Amino acid sequence: QVQLVDSGGGLVQAGGSLRLSCAASGRTISTYAMAWFCQAPGKEREFVAAIHWSTTTYYGDSVKGRFTISRDNAKNTVYLQMNSLKPEDTAVYYCAARIGVVSKNNKDYGYWGQGTQVTVSS
Repeated sequence: QVQLVDSGGGLVQAGGSLRLSCAASGRTISTYAMAWFCQAPGKEREFVAAIHWSTTTYYGDSVKGRFTISRDNAKNTVYLQMNSLKPEDTAVYYCAARIGVVSKNNKDYGYWGQGTQVTVSS
């Protein structure tokens, strides 16, 4: 069983940066696919970024070139560096884990963090 704790959200002005962290416990995540999803009020949970255990990365179209996902297996932690933030990035961001390959479908992930709020002001 993997437990995930998300942190690092906050209020930032447009153009600013934030770094989200996802700390895992219970099991090593070195062989897990890890991902970040976001959910704005009234919207479906949306794929943001994912990283395979091999460190291959995948990004949603709206964040390519601005966000970077990375993992530190020694710290059992995954990060999401968010640069050039826009008001439309405002959402709750969730870390997720699954055994196996990366998926962009949130229904394929069995382990979730509690979420961290990101608010970008214009």
